[in-house]
Amino acid sequence: MTLKLGLTGSIATGKSTVLQAFADLGIPTFSSDDAVHELYRGAAVAPVEAAFPGVAVEGVIDREKLSRHLVGHPARLKQLEAIVHPLVRAGIKRFLAEAEARGEPIAVVDIPLLFENGVDWGLDAVIVTVVDEAEQRRRALARPGMTVDKLEAILARQLPQAEKVRRATYIIDTSASIAATRHEVAQLVDKLRAEPQASP
Repeated sequence: MTLKLGLTGSIATGKSTVLQAFADLGIPTFSSDDAVHELYRGAAVAPVEAAFPGVAVEGVIDREKLSRHLVGHPARLKQLEAIVHPLVRAGIKRFLAEAEARGEPIAVVDIPLLFENGVDWGLDAVIVTVVDEAEQRRRALARPGMTVDKLEAILARQLPQAEKVRRATYIIDTSASIAATRHEVAQLVDKLRAEPQASP
């Protein structure tokens, strides 16, 4: 059976870097963010445009236009999540079933709000990425379009890093270089492959 690993962590704590490191080691990976990008070009376009008229441009959801609809309107964000999250969950379920069918020893799913959204994902273990909070803010604020207010709003929706660490099965600290992070991932993969639960 496939060892199903969830990957999560607060904004700007290195989830994408860690997910890519797993992929480069030949581990099947699923990115929820990438899935949303695909949905905004496909299955989610019609229902999102119906709920937020004017956000679809040439058959694709314009994320900037959508963001303007959501700013300062938490209820509208919940409306969007009610459309998109079930589609992402279906994609995750399909990905894990396919990994199982292929006999993959390990599969990793990146779910930014894994703890927050209260869904039972059917995972065997959870990896949490962490970083020093000052570095987290520096990274986040360096992103295009990010502002202090926007960052505070995102952080308000996420569990504190300390609570995520408390719930984690494995922790990857991305405070050092990307090379160091990739080495940490490789060590974890070696450990998982050597342990019996990699083939429960």
